[in-house]
Amino acid sequence: MTDIHEFDDIRPFLPEEMPAAYDRLLADPRFLAILPKVYPGVPQEKVEAMLRAGKTNLEFQKICIYPILQALLQKASKGFSANFSHLDGNGYTFISNHRDIVLDSALLDFALVDAGFDTVEIAIGDNLLIYPWIKDVVRLNRSFIVQRALTMRQMLMASAKMSRYMHYVIGEKGGNLWIAQREGRAKDSDDRTQDSVLKMLAMGGSGNVIESLKSLNIVPLAISYEFDPCDYLKAEEFQQKRNNPDFKKSQQDDLDNMSTGIFGYKGHIHYHAAPCINTWLDTLDPDMPKQELFTAIAQHIDHEIHRHYRLYDINLVAAGMDKDDKHVAEFNTYVESQLRKVELEEPDIPFLREKIRQMYANPAINKAKADNQ
Repeated sequence: MTDIHEFDDIRPFLPEEMPAAYDRLLADPRFLAILPKVYPGVPQEKVEAMLRAGKTNLEFQKICIYPILQALLQKASKGFSANFSHLDGNGYTFISNHRDIVLDSALLDFALVDAGFDTVEIAIGDNLLIYPWIKDVVRLNRSFIVQRALTMRQMLMASAKMSRYMHYVIGEKGGNLWIAQREGRAKDSDDRTQDSVLKMLAMGGSGNVIESLKSLNIVPLAISYEFDPCDYLKAEEFQQKRNNPDFKKSQQDDLDNMSTGIFGYKGHIHYHAAPCINTWLDTLDPDMPKQELFTAIAQHIDHEIHRHYRLYDINLVAAGMDKDDKHVAEFNTYVESQLRKVELEEPDIPFLREKIRQMYANPAINKAKADNQ
């Protein structure tokens, strides 16, 4: 049996640790300041009672997080759907494309609860844990910490520990996991799984690479937002990196992206879980050179994500697959409205417009390729 305390610095809080986390949150002015926005009209005393009613991580999610997402979907979307027809129980590692910093995993939890499954433990980069209250909230919300900004040796050790933890969650706890297919969001929506993610996943298991990955029960997950409220912010970042290759987002930039992504309008949202890849993994030659093996697995996950996208008019117009005058006009109106939100000192409007077009075109292009393979 694994000693859970090996993972004390990265794992979610245990039930006995939650009351102290609630105490810290309710004494933190920054946390208290956001409560009116996430629980509008709810007195602080009632929020405190809601928090303390959550004795386990799952209870915390159902009591405190689920209602926020429910209200958010009513205000910032025109519908949400999910297809989990390939799932049979729990114990899966969901690997998805990465659109929104917060909502990708949060809405997966929302959908899993509605479908009668357990929620996921969430991989989250420590670069996003800007304030102490954020770290407390995500660990209450079943997140485990991906440590960044380490030396190469430290990174290897941290990756091995995280992999062991993920194998422990699936193999001993029987829980679910979520991890993005790459570090950071694919700003141009050209979703590709990084080999390094698969190498990390394989580190903590037993047997060869295929056996180790099979024990995680990997499920590719396609996430489709009709509109990305952060599209103009991503376009800004493309220009900033074009103008200065050393450009790096600030903490405030991360906070702006999180807030805009959460509260901005997303249109319709669809989640589609592809079949677990274990049966496909059995078709591979375990003696393949490791790099070829990881590349092949990454490409299969990409193919499964791409073919399970839900496309919207905006994707088809952006890719030149829908030339209906009304849809083209709606697309152009939307893009121009987003460009008006740009706050760069010298915005390159044609460049920014093209970047936004590419963001919406790439899912349609990739789905068409996957459907024809």
